Amino acid sequence: MAKVAVLLAPGFEEIEAIAPIDILRRGGVEVLIVGVKDKVIPSARNVKIETDITIDELKDVDSLDMIVIPGGMTGVENLKKSQEVKNLIEQMNNKKKYVSAICAGPLVLKEAGVVSNRQITSHPSVKLEFSESLYKEEPVVEDENITSSRGPATAMLFGFRLLEKLTSKEKAKEVAKAMLFEY
Repeated sequence: MAKVAVLLAPGFEEIEAIAPIDILRRGGVEVLIVGVKDKVIPSARNVKIETDITIDELKDVDSLDMIVIPGGMTGVENLKKSQEVKNLIEQMNNKKKYVSAICAGPLVLKEAGVVSNRQITSHPSVKLEFSESLYKEEPVVEDENITSSRGPATAMLFGFRLLEKLTSKEKAKEVAKAMLFEY
């Protein structure tokens, strides 16, 4: 079974975190919700999510197949400040494991130094931050082990693309059909 860590910091965007978590779990993927500061993390609109573990409790990085970075500008700024987050992204990228981010989340990937000369997308408000990348204005962009998406409206499609990478296109279509999502 594939294993994913979704990293949450105070100020994360709810839809961009919960939609992929829900889709991946429906598809049989083990999802760890990882808090970067605390065990209970307030979102951008103060929805509090209790995490499974905190980042300093995340010991078995080799067992992870993917990490997911949701957006929410305050959450992204908090993630960018975390050396543990940057180290995790670098480790995952160096091992060619999946690294994914949505909305402003790709800024965390930039901070970790993994998006130079890579195809990427993001929320339009942070597009100019990616001059060293090959920017695309598409709902989901994949470049080798890096997957990025644009924002709340693309969160479900993003989730299904991540599920497809970790399982199969058939599994993603099966889960999408059950959720009444055209995939």
